[in-house]
Amino acid sequence: MALIGFGPVEAIVVVIVVLVVFGAGRLAGVGKALGTGLREFREEARTNEPADGEDSEGGEEVSVSSASDDQDKPAS
Repeated sequence: MALIGFGPVEAIVVVIVVLVVFGAGRLAGVGKALGTGLREFREEARTNEPADGEDSEGGEEVSVSSASDDQDKPAS
């Protein structure tokens, strides 16, 4: 049993709340802006994928320092 169910009744309530908050006129603009942003995000994600055989980190080593490492070093 799920604690939070999302069925047709909940979807209708969400649509009504969105219409009240944004209004019917601005809803088209909000949808267009959301679609444009999502399309741009997908294009950027696709162009930034590493080629086959390349390291996903670009071949650079990344040093991760934790707070406990800093405490072990003597103060200078």
